[in-house]
Amino acid sequence: MTGIPASTPARLALGSAHQRRIVALGGGHGLAAALTALRLLTDNVTAVVTVADDGGSSGRLREEFDVLPPGDLRMALSALCDDSDWGHTWRDVLQHRFDGTGDLKGHALGNLMIVSIWELLGDTVQGLDLVGRLLGARGRVLPMAAEPLEIVAEIRGHDPAHPEQTVEVRGQHRVASSPGIVSSIGIVPTCPEPCEEALAAVREADWVMLGPGSWFTSVMPHLLVPALADALVTTPAKRLLNLNLEVHMGETRDFRAEDHLASFAANAPDTRLDVVLADPSVVPDDASLRAAAAELGAELVVAPVAARGEPGVHDPLRLAAALRDVIS
Repeated sequence: MTGIPASTPARLALGSAHQRRIVALGGGHGLAAALTALRLLTDNVTAVVTVADDGGSSGRLREEFDVLPPGDLRMALSALCDDSDWGHTWRDVLQHRFDGTGDLKGHALGNLMIVSIWELLGDTVQGLDLVGRLLGARGRVLPMAAEPLEIVAEIRGHDPAHPEQTVEVRGQHRVASSPGIVSSIGIVPTCPEPCEEALAAVREADWVMLGPGSWFTSVMPHLLVPALADALVTTPAKRLLNLNLEVHMGETRDFRAEDHLASFAANAPDTRLDVVLADPSVVPDDASLRAAAAELGAELVVAPVAARGEPGVHDPLRLAAALRDVIS
């Protein structure tokens, strides 16, 4: 679904929304889904991407070269690539992952390319902009902080042998894969060096969108970077929270949609929302969720955004249509 031609009726029917400056915050597959939809609305998209990944190819490169983990940044760039043979070819190059049994096994070529460009240029943002130009990206990709972060969580039942015990778990991969229930989340360092370009993008945006994505390891960390959190509070932009399609699974096992909003309020008590977007499948009680959204200052918008027959997967055209109606 990422290769939707720019000339489709969906692109042509979006009207004046294409002038809006939209900043999307998140990471991983959730952010990629949001960007795939947003690039049908506007070329003024800026992705602000989590930099706490410590697993797989990204974790290996982060540890060896002391750089930002490139994987989520690579996925965001790929999601914004131009709808041309050139753009799709380079997207596939970036996403290619090595097989085999040697040192390259599991590495994504794009991760290696991004780290190589960072070494050559000595500038993270310039390097990401260069890769964006190579892809013909419809927008810009920036890190949420200028240094890599570590996720720190208090998790109840992390050890299945002691289901009532709460322990501290460090690292995005360990937190995301824990069988327990996250009770609180934090980052180290607690006051990281900000990415000034990301702060400027949030301050100058018309809309700022959080989610979808892994709630505690991709979405909430943005609210824990003090400079970025302050920018979210003071920006004149409208703020939209796009709820996950499977609110009760993974890191938020047994959550309801209302619990996501309560978690947002606990982690960002000074941040108000304008819109909460939810698929009908996660709204068994419209009145309850609408009341929870109102406590954050937000209107609840319920619209079908899920792909038919693919649980937990957003349909880019449906999501773009829902966002168009909200933004316009």
